[in-house]
Amino acid sequence: MTRLDKTRHDPRVTLARPDLADAVLEGVIAAERYAETKAMQVIVPGAALRTAPDGRAEQVDQVLFGEVFHVLEETDGWAWGQADRDGYVGYVALRCLSPEVIRPTHWVGAIRTYGLTEPSIRAPVAGLYSLNALVTVEAPEALGDDERFARVARIGHVTRHHLSPIGQHLATDPAGVAERFLGAPYLWGGRDSLGLDCSGLVQQALYACGRACPRDSDMQQALGAPLTIGPDLGGLQRDDLVFWRGHVGIMLDADRLLHANAHHMATAIESLAGAVARIEAAGGGAPTAFRRL
Repeated sequence: MTRLDKTRHDPRVTLARPDLADAVLEGVIAAERYAETKAMQVIVPGAALRTAPDGRAEQVDQVLFGEVFHVLEETDGWAWGQADRDGYVGYVALRCLSPEVIRPTHWVGAIRTYGLTEPSIRAPVAGLYSLNALVTVEAPEALGDDERFARVARIGHVTRHHLSPIGQHLATDPAGVAERFLGAPYLWGGRDSLGLDCSGLVQQALYACGRACPRDSDMQQALGAPLTIGPDLGGLQRDDLVFWRGHVGIMLDADRLLHANAHHMATAIESLAGAVARIEAAGGGAPTAFRRL
């Protein structure tokens, strides 16, 4: 999918302002000026993508290590651009990005893994990297079955069994992946194992299964096929998605819902019936959609 395919005139995923827009949008969206983007790569475990070039501005997404960010403008230590992986537009601190883009060879398949300065469990920690981060293993053909660590560019050494080759996704059950985040703190705009929101949880679960997924819950309502579910909430199964206005969760079975939510301020499991009653009582309304992946 090209970046132009990702832009649907939704400002969240359209790299355009009245004064400046991505060159691929010329003739599509009006702007005073058009320019080519510059690909840069995330070199920190995770970086906030914000609504304004200010560390106090709202975080609406995150970009993880190894992901590409297409930069259209640099100003006062911030880059305005578009995340390559989910198409989200916003500002990322320039110190988190490198103009040198290295092709990733692997992705982090563990919920999180440490980067170490040396190939030893006693070595100092270089960073903590979350599920779905993209890494480049140096000389992967030299890895033998008995080698415990992989040497990774820009990180150091990572437990090799925590890495999976690009294109290899052994997980097929998004609910099983999402369950690994149980207890992770709720974080608005987050999508890593140290903190994430409802749609970030669904997105990360699908990414780990090799499936594309947009960023926000309203966008995710286009996933899969619609389900007609009655007031008794019967007929749901594992991996089905349940949507409310501005919220989403994934079913673990016919009765239990897993979701990152601001009520528990964590990724938690509760009965679907209990969640429906609680959310409606709090003014969040009834579920708006049910989808089968």
